Amino acid sequence: MNKLMTQESQTVLSRRRFLQGLCAVAAVPAVNALLPKTALARAIEEALPQFKYTKTAHEGVLTAAHWGAFQAIVKDGKMVDTLPVDDDPAPNELIKMAPYQVHATNRVKYPMVRRSYLEGGPGAGKTLRGNDEWVRVPWDKAIELVAGEITRLQETYGPSSIYAGSYGWKSTGMFHNSRTLLHRLMNLSGGFLGYAGDYSTGAAQMIMPHVMGSMEVYEQQTAWPVVVESSELVVLWGFNAMVTLKNAWNVPDHEGQAGLKALKDKGTRVITIDPVRNETVEYMDAEWIAPRPYTDVAMMMGIAHTLLSEDLHDKEFIKYYTTGFDKFQAYLTGDADGEAKTAEWAAEICGIDADVIKSLARDFAKNRTMLMAGWGMQRQQHGEQPNWMLVTLAAMLGQIGLPGGGFGFSYHYSSGGSPTAKGGILSGINAGTAPKGSPSPIPVARIAEAILNPGKSIQFNGRTVTYPSIKMVYVAGGNPFHQHQDINTLLQAWQTLDTIIVQEPYWTASAKHADIVLPATTSYERNDIDMGGDYSQRYVFPMHKVVEPQHESKNDFDIYVALAEKLGVKDAYTEGKNEMQWLKEMYDGMKTQARTNRVPLPPFEMFWDANDYISFPIPEASKQWVRHAEFRDNPLLNPLGTPSGRIEIYSDTIAKMGYEDCAPHPKWYAPREWHKAEIAAKYPLSLNTAHPTQRLHSQLDNTPLREKYAVANREAILINPTDAKARNIKDGDLVRAFNDRGQILVGAKVTEDIRQGVVRICEGAWYDSATPGQAGGLCRNGCVNVLTFDQGSSQLAQGNCGQMAQLDIEKYQGKAPVNLAHQVPLNA
Repeated sequence: MNKLMTQESQTVLSRRRFLQGLCAVAAVPAVNALLPKTALARAIEEALPQFKYTKTAHEGVLTAAHWGAFQAIVKDGKMVDTLPVDDDPAPNELIKMAPYQVHATNRVKYPMVRRSYLEGGPGAGKTLRGNDEWVRVPWDKAIELVAGEITRLQETYGPSSIYAGSYGWKSTGMFHNSRTLLHRLMNLSGGFLGYAGDYSTGAAQMIMPHVMGSMEVYEQQTAWPVVVESSELVVLWGFNAMVTLKNAWNVPDHEGQAGLKALKDKGTRVITIDPVRNETVEYMDAEWIAPRPYTDVAMMMGIAHTLLSEDLHDKEFIKYYTTGFDKFQAYLTGDADGEAKTAEWAAEICGIDADVIKSLARDFAKNRTMLMAGWGMQRQQHGEQPNWMLVTLAAMLGQIGLPGGGFGFSYHYSSGGSPTAKGGILSGINAGTAPKGSPSPIPVARIAEAILNPGKSIQFNGRTVTYPSIKMVYVAGGNPFHQHQDINTLLQAWQTLDTIIVQEPYWTASAKHADIVLPATTSYERNDIDMGGDYSQRYVFPMHKVVEPQHESKNDFDIYVALAEKLGVKDAYTEGKNEMQWLKEMYDGMKTQARTNRVPLPPFEMFWDANDYISFPIPEASKQWVRHAEFRDNPLLNPLGTPSGRIEIYSDTIAKMGYEDCAPHPKWYAPREWHKAEIAAKYPLSLNTAHPTQRLHSQLDNTPLREKYAVANREAILINPTDAKARNIKDGDLVRAFNDRGQILVGAKVTEDIRQGVVRICEGAWYDSATPGQAGGLCRNGCVNVLTFDQGSSQLAQGNCGQMAQLDIEKYQGKAPVNLAHQVPLNA
């Protein structure tokens, strides 16, 4: 009874304070124009002291991006500078590029239509894409053309003819989510062909549910404080955390960098396994082991064989928490195929001495070891195997579910392991419901193959997918000419389509190869809201409109509303709400959840006008959270989502699929291109490609940051001195990298920080062909995907193989061609 009275008293007191606060600030909106932002925020904070979870941006207009939350400084209607928010533990220098994003010289200023398309209609002058003239049209005309083509295709060919997958790293913001907004429009307009999986984790996200019962790659990790306290050995396998942790899918909290710093300060032993001595090795003063590219599975198996042969594996864990180890053991020992996967066997494949492999096995076993793995290893042929084998290795160590032990696949991405806060979750606008008869999605990385091969059937995770006849592609918030492998094949596919629509702020390669280009605003030219901390869900950031829309650009919502009106579905699309009403609804839903968690928040209007952001509290339990601890404590009451409820080292489900390129247990497959393949005689260098330091994929390639990474005004290529000397290449030289699929110009960076026989070219350079519209042309800016091959990882996942290829290089002879990657097309 007393407890109940106490709770009621607290509720009454809280409500009284809330009402008093409302009375105190009732006049705030009226004086908004008179008070500076800081004074307004101060008045609200003084009037509403219970809102202790809000923080004020004092210097400028509060907004956010994939690279962090920041305050935008505006002068005379232009964004001129940015400042990070006060509690960012690792401010990202990329925020300084926001003004250049807004005021870029290669903005798409007006709605544009390719001349042949405008004059001849859908399908006219297909081979001129990328090399045609552009015609400026009014917005009404552009909307009429797009809506008319959607209607024509729906009525003539049905929804499977329109690929509106729109994959890519759209701008931050829960409302102006260009992809979701596009899907919402298409669902209301008859349906569309979508995609399954993604380029980032295509192979891993398909195999892991069979092994662990969940995707793992997008799951919360054991909290960083636990890792720092309990891990005695941390292995960073195949990633560069100091680069990839700069950015996030929503808004980064940058707690991953804080975790790495804490490990460093404590002196925890760190091993990095990567063909390149990257920034993380340098920062962490880590031990560097450099295997040959694409051989990680063999190296893991050599470690596993050592654990088995020296009786270092945890037999009790394997017995109670896994299934099928005996079948894998028969393969590992060679009983199944006559070839034991010893450390010596692995050394011959991966190029790491057998004694080093054995030493790793012993060190893993005698320490509390956390195996952190990146995603690059699975963006390869047979990309399902590295993740499956790493989990198997962790199971043999028997530390899964223990503090500081086990494995993790998201420590390098969006600060996985940042402790989860307690508050509310923002829900964005939804895509609606697909109408009856909508086509099944295709694997995202198979889009070029699908366009070129209508009617072809492929296997995909146990089912058959048949490619439809695709007539149109609508791209918003993405850049296919960056993200897709084998650009020359993509170019050929693009030239078969009737219509290509690109909704984009800049003249990217994808825009240059379109028929209709709709100029979209950057996120700094509209209002939105987003969460900070993809895994912590700690912050809520208002994204205030910093400047007015540039030129004739429109925000994504307004573009789709105009199309919806033309298609006769405007009321259903908008639900009668405008931009700010949608944002208020999202905030109010989050605020209700926060109230349930006893986290009081101000009304939306007050929050928005105050230039505040929200920082939710982090419970102590979140700081001590251990992934898979419940499963380890009681696997019967807390089973995994696999058929057996346990870790499936052998999968009966996959066995029944009968795929020759994906066995029912982890297996080493020699890839079609690697240093021992027949093609290596012609192209002896193995490609290593990774995230760039000064970009987010292709975003920001058109900013002054190029001065920090470009060599000879091209994307850089890292070359070992021995390989460079054999080809008479010196640091700073202009270099042609090539294979049978294509050729690119890159600038040489000769360094001992890369293994001999390997070259590194970062992804994200904008494609710029010396012969626009023609396959095989020399890319003058160094787009690495000109060199990669277009093949599914296996029949199971059909993930992309965008991070493997054999090639050769030579010093470029003759006059260097002008790099036009960031130039505006003629007549545009």
